[in-house]
Amino acid sequence: MRSLFILLAVIYTGTAYTQTDSLSAKFPVNTGYLSSFDNTKIYYECRGNGKPVVLIHGFIVNSNSWKKTAMYTDLLNNGYRVILLDLRGNGKSDKPHDSTAYENDAEAKDVMLLMDKLKIKNYAVIGYSRGSIITAKLLALDKRIHAAVLGGMGTDFTNPDWPRRIMFYHALRGDSIPEMKAVIDNISRQNLDRTALMWMQRYQPSTSIQTLNKVKQPVLVICGDQDSDNGSAADLAKLFKRSSFATVPGNHGGAYHTPQFSTEIQKFLKENY
Repeated sequence: MRSLFILLAVIYTGTAYTQTDSLSAKFPVNTGYLSSFDNTKIYYECRGNGKPVVLIHGFIVNSNSWKKTAMYTDLLNNGYRVILLDLRGNGKSDKPHDSTAYENDAEAKDVMLLMDKLKIKNYAVIGYSRGSIITAKLLALDKRIHAAVLGGMGTDFTNPDWPRRIMFYHALRGDSIPEMKAVIDNISRQNLDRTALMWMQRYQPSTSIQTLNKVKQPVLVICGDQDSDNGSAADLAKLFKRSSFATVPGNHGGAYHTPQFSTEIQKFLKENY
């Protein structure tokens, strides 16, 4: 059984690289850096020439995680301009160790300033996992958003004292939390910047239920049918005035890779953007 998993992983990885190479030929990539409000350098890349769609990645990954999904390919083939960025502390972006670099919705401000730099007047935004938390904050701050997708997220982030966030922070700080050992080991194996990740969790934004109730844009809330990591996604959908809710096969780590995830998003964007 283990050898089968290894074989599938090799096949999947090879397919991902083949798809990326094919996309590079069909949709040349433009890359650059934004010097943000505090001079933190934020890496971004754009492909395609249609309506802009910004993709915001989750925790302990970077923007490359989107390139392995059916959704990324489908967005380009359906004529959208796809914009990726590495959130501060991740990937090719700067990883400041000053705690103040992550305060006061810094990551949402980075996205908004990137839209300014690219002269984008209206856009759709798709977040997954922690990326959905940033997307929710953007919905409260940026009137240029025309439609949004919150993937892999429930209502728990609306609590500023969310126990799971606090547990992540303490584990990354070095406190002994046995249930977080696998996560910390994974961070070490990938040689990720633990200090930056720690401050990300410490100052992760929380958007209140009252604020989400006021959002006027159409919102799709979507999650895997085996995903309850961050509270109820169905309940999250009920907080928005104009929302739809969908489930697709998979757990938190796998749902956004599925063709069904892409299908739901293409449908949502076609109807609302």
